Amino acid sequence: MVELEALVETSRPHRADAARNYDALIDTAKVVFREEGITASLEEVARRAGVGIGTLYRNFPTREDLIERVYASEVLVLCRKADDHLEDGGSEWAAFEAWLREFIPFLATKRALLDGLNRGSETMLCCRTAMYAAGEPLLENAQKAGLVRPDVEIADVIRLVVGVAGVAYETEEQGERVLGFAFDGIRTAHA
Repeated sequence: MVELEALVETSRPHRADAARNYDALIDTAKVVFREEGITASLEEVARRAGVGIGTLYRNFPTREDLIERVYASEVLVLCRKADDHLEDGGSEWAAFEAWLREFIPFLATKRALLDGLNRGSETMLCCRTAMYAAGEPLLENAQKAGLVRPDVEIADVIRLVVGVAGVAYETEEQGERVLGFAFDGIRTAHA
């Protein structure tokens, strides 16, 4: 996660006003891209963020730069949540499940940005590595406690959650039920 933090923080300005503008652009772009897709107007992103288009381009010279930074900032939040769950000291399964459930809203942002992301870029590799590294200790703790099957790997679980969350369900309850089935599939029989 250290590499991801460095990647996200090195592009963020140090001056307080510039950092606020940067953060506003990231937060606004996430919403606009989710609403309108990655081809949304960058002028609209700047307008909603309360800054000029020049400020946007000064921070993000290309659309791809903005898309990658939005994605990286979302992954960093997800990784920090994994750390929080490790420190909470609750049940190993509850910590792992809570993190996996937090993964689902992240997927909405990822889906909105997917076409604009260079999957082979250094940023994407850094994000994937950080995400797996963040979830691995939660998985290992649940496995050591005998609550998750020993043959499960973090990449398996992430793909499982991505697949289940990517389906359109008739109701929210149905989505929750299917997610529960998926979780049951990785838990041990006595968990």
